[in-house]
Amino acid sequence: MASQKSWDHEVDALVVGSGAAGLVAALAARAMGLDTLLVEKTKYYGGTTAFSGGGLWIPNNPVLLRSGMRDTHEDARTYLDAVLALNDDEVSPARREAFLTEGPKAVEFLEQESEHLRFFWVKDYPDYHPELPGGTREGRQIQIGAVDGRILGAEHERMRRARLIVPQPFGMWIMIDEARELSLVGHSWKARLLAIRLGLRGLVALLQGKKMEPYGGQMLVAALRAALLDKGVPLWLSAPLSELVAEDGAVIGAVVERDGRPLRVRTRGGVIMAAGGFERNEEMRHEYQPEPTTNLWTLGAPGNTGDAIRAGLAVGASLSLMEDSWWAPGILTPEGRSVFLLTERQQPPGFIVNTNGERYTNESAPYVNVGHAMYEAGTAGATNVPSWFVVDRTFRNRYKLGPFLPRQRIPKAWFDSGVVVRSETITDLANKMQVPADKLQATVARFNGFARTGRDLDFRRGDSAYDRYYSDPKQKPNPCIGPVETPPFFAFKLVPGDIGTKGGLLTDEHARVLREDGAPIAGLYAAGNVSASVMGHEYPGPGSTIGAAVTFGYVAAKHLAATIARPDRQTPDP
Repeated sequence: MASQKSWDHEVDALVVGSGAAGLVAALAARAMGLDTLLVEKTKYYGGTTAFSGGGLWIPNNPVLLRSGMRDTHEDARTYLDAVLALNDDEVSPARREAFLTEGPKAVEFLEQESEHLRFFWVKDYPDYHPELPGGTREGRQIQIGAVDGRILGAEHERMRRARLIVPQPFGMWIMIDEARELSLVGHSWKARLLAIRLGLRGLVALLQGKKMEPYGGQMLVAALRAALLDKGVPLWLSAPLSELVAEDGAVIGAVVERDGRPLRVRTRGGVIMAAGGFERNEEMRHEYQPEPTTNLWTLGAPGNTGDAIRAGLAVGASLSLMEDSWWAPGILTPEGRSVFLLTERQQPPGFIVNTNGERYTNESAPYVNVGHAMYEAGTAGATNVPSWFVVDRTFRNRYKLGPFLPRQRIPKAWFDSGVVVRSETITDLANKMQVPADKLQATVARFNGFARTGRDLDFRRGDSAYDRYYSDPKQKPNPCIGPVETPPFFAFKLVPGDIGTKGGLLTDEHARVLREDGAPIAGLYAAGNVSASVMGHEYPGPGSTIGAAVTFGYVAAKHLAATIARPDRQTPDP
């Protein structure tokens, strides 16, 4: 670590990383009167948040309550405890309580702080385990309203943007609740009419000169960035963190590169790490994550290479949950990348098998749970990585699959590379998949039997309200299970992709980074995927990643502000 020398820059709070955690931390620090600097490693701000749906899972928040949802702190605690107990997690009670107590305050703060930050309830998007005590089928996710990117001015061009899997023409934007209905566009006139309305809505906005953000993650990032612009918080792009500066065991600053040279930034209060996980770091993946793994399978932001985690280690930080990720199983592309399957796993005529041609999990379960199942040992010597997603012509005619719209032709390169195979018979399909034909035939027969009765006796697919969220209500008696019987049959190679790593710097209820002995490192905070998740190995509901990031970005700024005692500065509690 660097020793104390002269300083090039001095602030109260230095925030590292510009995803949801960093943007909220910087906004909260500024609201509490702190001289704040936000730095971003890459030339674009937004982090993985800009790639996401942009929802926030924060129980008992004011948006839910004013929308008529009945939620309480006690129900939320009961549910979170029940979810974490599924994997015997040891997330401290103090951190759980901090999330449940401070999360609603963070939402209230954001709405009060900026006119750009207005949220609504995504009603009927269930918790991911709604049948557990305290769970709800109505759901607890909130989303930012539609955002016109013109509020960003020149900063509009500096936001990180993902290439959309399915193009959205005519300036179209899609909210989370609309995406659910659109997933049935190949099979539902209601969905087709919605698509037409959304296209017309986008076209009108385009003709009016608006620059509507296309989906929730970019809406949230744009609104937060606009709030920071209004407050005059500086953001340095292309400014990676090199190292932390510590003195007598406390972090007092950092070295940040800017314009090709290192700058020493002194912090009067501390450094808030919000720089994302290590999903893009191939070396760290092989060091900490289960095998097989590769950074080609992640959907995380390109800058997430674990720099902040390693900087924390250098000053004595403790790590936790490094073996886990926010798994997002996806089909392989010919280039070896992964395309996330979200809606497809809940739609009827399709199932997942391992290299033995056998099902091993509830395909419609929350994606992190399916990812965990993929890394579990297969039966009879089979492996689950890679797996195969098996569908028939009915599925291809009705539903989107990865980058392909219903009925869209699959390019020859996909077949030539072996990531997808096709056949008129199950036996020949099995041979092309290199799985036992008799096992795959038995799997198809058993699955089709479940489709007729409506009950999955092996994995209970369709029993949970979450299983049915993206399902097809036209499929009876179970909207998640339909017979795989109409040739040609297809099998897509499936891998445990992710939307970021779960493990990182271990923190306490104040977002302070902890040492191995459990003592906090003075002046060092962490929020978002750079920190070990308060959700442990689980995923309570849609928006849990960003909900926790927003909450602990806010918590970190509050605690940091309270450590600075200056007579010329007031410290309001936002």
